[in-house]
Amino acid sequence: MRLSPGKRARLHRLLFEHGPANGTLMILPIDQGLEHGPVDFFDNPAAVDTDWIYRLAVEGNFSAIALHIGLAERYHAPYAGKVPLVLKVNGKTNVPPDDEPLSPLTSSVEDAVRLGADAVGYTLYVGSPAQDADILQCNDVRRDCDRYGMPLIIWAYPRGSAIKAKGGQDSLYAVDYAARVALEVGANVIKLNQPKFNAATASQMPKPYDTLDPSELESLQRVVRSAGRCLVLVSGGSKLGDEDTIHKAHIAMQAGCVGLIFGRNMWQRHWDDALKMAGRMHDLLKGYTQEA
Repeated sequence: MRLSPGKRARLHRLLFEHGPANGTLMILPIDQGLEHGPVDFFDNPAAVDTDWIYRLAVEGNFSAIALHIGLAERYHAPYAGKVPLVLKVNGKTNVPPDDEPLSPLTSSVEDAVRLGADAVGYTLYVGSPAQDADILQCNDVRRDCDRYGMPLIIWAYPRGSAIKAKGGQDSLYAVDYAARVALEVGANVIKLNQPKFNAATASQMPKPYDTLDPSELESLQRVVRSAGRCLVLVSGGSKLGDEDTIHKAHIAMQAGCVGLIFGRNMWQRHWDDALKMAGRMHDLLKGYTQEA
């Protein structure tokens, strides 16, 4: 990956000193309160308490927890050193229409350094009519990450009216393009959703995507190739059943991803079920050990 010493040291902590500690990643995100609102906590009301999430991150032996500045300021201190922090530095609500999305900054790379974070997370809406401002804002964050030796994880999300008109945000065209954009604007790690095939909208995708009919695994393998020398994480998305969650994780790792960033698929479960699922994820990731 040709990283600076600071980025290399922080990524080493994430990959080999916490979580599975075998070169894979298992990150627990809790940025959904800003992105979706309190509705995501209805399935498991205990999770509205961020201390509950932190205890899950520690006892479930996650590689890191990812959240915004307000939660980090109020909850991270007792867990500093026990679970690495990924500070999410931008975000938005889902109240306005999603036709021209842009996530403004909520904190800075300097905040991440002050809080002892091991990485910064940035959401980039690829294809949004507001992408000019988004890419400029992302570039400022990237420069600060380079200055402070902080790994940059880009949440690469296809969004906006143009994406909807070209097959939708989960199409192979959109996710593949998002992976490539994140690589080219300077990500070290890329968070992506798995592509989904939709027969009703397949013809809307630009050529040659409109003629492709790859398997679930082949689609994600193509995306991983487009991400080049970046590490790829697959997002969990909405809560799934146990076996569907495990299947999604298997496909991600078989496709060449470095790991998983599953939030709602973890903390929308009650405590015992959440710990059990974390254990199953550890068992799965043992089969994908990587050398330092």
